[in-house]
Amino acid sequence: MLNIGRNIRDLLIVIIDWFHKPFSRIVPQETFRYAATGGGNTVLDIFLYWFVYNAILHKQILNIGFVAVSPHIAAFLIVFPVTFTSGFLLAKYITFSESVLRGRKQLFRYALTVAGAIFLNYIFLKLFVELLEMPALLAKIFTTVFVVTYSYLLQRYFTFQTGSLKKQA
Repeated sequence: MLNIGRNIRDLLIVIIDWFHKPFSRIVPQETFRYAATGGGNTVLDIFLYWFVYNAILHKQILNIGFVAVSPHIAAFLIVFPVTFTSGFLLAKYITFSESVLRGRKQLFRYALTVAGAIFLNYIFLKLFVELLEMPALLAKIFTTVFVVTYSYLLQRYFTFQTGSLKKQA
């Protein structure tokens, strides 16, 4: 079973690094891998959300006895554990594979980083849409730029510690 995982990891790295070659002079390999794995995980998240929302929940409220959950929130809650796990595994084994931190520590720090990203999404969307009266789509685009930057920096320098701020200066 471990060999299958290693083979998949090795294949993904070969594919991502092949696409990185034309950009290698302007984008560091780790950053490109982060963009590829994060982008792939985002596509998976959106597809699973759409599937759960439409095909499983049929856009209906999910009544679990003691509470009724709106379909858009229920879909998020169902999909989140899947893409949280895939995001962590992609970051650990493909993007930031040079990290020497223990897996438990990485997982805890990853959870903190993701919680921060969810919080920042909420805060920025509230700020841009409600306070600055920005159109929602434009607000989401700006929010995504901030949150992706935050996520990359925290994952690189905190969660997986593959870079040093002192080295970069």
